Amino acid sequence: MSLKRKIALTISIAFSLLFGMVMAVIYLSFNDFRREEFKERFRQRLEFTTHFISRSKDFEEEAPIFFNENSDNILLNEKILIFNAEKELIYSTIKDRNVTWDNTMLNELDKKKIIYTEKTVPEIYAALKNINGENYYILTSAFDTNGKSKLVYLKYLLILSYVMSTLLIGFFSYYFVEKFLRPLEDLNQEISEVTAHRLTTQIPVQSSNDEVGVLAQSFNTMIARLNDVFQSQKDFTASASHEIRTPITRMAFQLENLIKFEEHSPETLSALQQIQRDVYQLSDLTNSLLLLTKFDKENIQSIYEEVRIDEVIFEAFEAVEKSYPDLKLDFLITEETSENALLTINGISSLLVIVFINLFKNAAVYSDNVEVKVLITENHNHLTVDVISRGDTIPEEERSKLFEAFMRGNNAQNIAGSGLGLRIVKRILEYHDAGISYSSPEKYLNKFSVTFKK
Repeated sequence: MSLKRKIALTISIAFSLLFGMVMAVIYLSFNDFRREEFKERFRQRLEFTTHFISRSKDFEEEAPIFFNENSDNILLNEKILIFNAEKELIYSTIKDRNVTWDNTMLNELDKKKIIYTEKTVPEIYAALKNINGENYYILTSAFDTNGKSKLVYLKYLLILSYVMSTLLIGFFSYYFVEKFLRPLEDLNQEISEVTAHRLTTQIPVQSSNDEVGVLAQSFNTMIARLNDVFQSQKDFTASASHEIRTPITRMAFQLENLIKFEEHSPETLSALQQIQRDVYQLSDLTNSLLLLTKFDKENIQSIYEEVRIDEVIFEAFEAVEKSYPDLKLDFLITEETSENALLTINGISSLLVIVFINLFKNAAVYSDNVEVKVLITENHNHLTVDVISRGDTIPEEERSKLFEAFMRGNNAQNIAGSGLGLRIVKRILEYHDAGISYSSPEKYLNKFSVTFKK
């Protein structure tokens, strides 16, 4: 989840919780207000009834007319029961059905004088009143139809307001967060376009002194320092490789003349040939480093060309054959490869030649019969080159570090080498979006598989 979505979601959740609490307080407060207001109307109706009884000359005759004219049934669904001192029902507003009451409540009125209960439906307000020297038990029950309907209306109004407000705050939160973080996204886009060959590019800095502007300034400062470091490193590598290549070429030429045109003892000749192989190896390593300084993964694809992999393999073998004339090549195209296969990939031929030079040198150095076998398999998705040789295999525990710099296995303890060859191979293949793996299908069999995507 992106940062702006996290911020917008957090704001929305916090607002929803806060607004929900406010809505709940409003609902509960209104319910308390409705209840107290309803109770007060109960009390007023009781006082009104008491006043009528005290003024009435003939209560039983005047009561029906009075209560019909002053009924609150529409609002309260009101029912009134009036009992005399002997707890006999003398009047009821209930018509057309039997009237029932709770004698327990009448007895309780003798002690409490006033009883109010809201746990029943409808609610009940009862009182014992002494009117003109006589006791009257007045029981009033009612249902707050008006108040309840207002409470239900308020509930739905609050729910609707809560939902609408939550949606609106979520929308506006995302909108404003996106607006505020847009400079950060622009900065991220600018940073993502910076590569090792574009370290001189400076990120545009806004005039505002907010956190994004400070971050952009800090990034520009870091880029300038990194550019100095990278440039110094590249200049050193290129200069050193170029300066070293000249004397190495001279040494190789002189050694070749010594071996071809002068007589030497077998021991001297063997030593000169070993020196010559070391010089060639150093020359190849220098050329590899010099080429790698010119490319990186971001800009290499712009100079891709169509390369025939078989031509690369033969060119690499010819280069290795100068140092190892006894090395034999067994080149095969597997049956899985279709007859219309082109054996081509997109890449840089000079770098791919370095890959197979290193693989063939390993085969020449570590092979028992000085022979390397190359199998090519091509399908619609991949082109795979297997480089196979016989000799001591690499132990399982060392294979995970095989392509690290300066890694040399137990089978190379007595053989000269830098330990950089396979690391250079892996880096070049990474530039070509290709992979390499090592396996040992059987005892004394080494197999390197190079896989290119089509």
